[in-house]
Amino acid sequence: MSDAVRGPASYFPSIEKKYGKPIAEWQDLIRSSPLTKHLELVSWLKTEHGLGHGHANALVAHTLAEGK
Repeated sequence: MSDAVRGPASYFPSIEKKYGKPIAEWQDLIRSSPLTKHLELVSWLKTEHGLGHGHANALVAHTLAEGK
């Protein structure tokens, strides 16, 4: 059995390394946004914060799954 992280969280180390912010900070940004729909939040992260689609999607999916 593997202990490898799967799903959206598997992107977290590369997100932190590439963009220089901890995941908690990205999640706080997502939670504080007036946007509520998944794709709206993904687009916002891409246009306003320069994230790639996969990274933005992983952050939004994980944050919404926890409860925005």
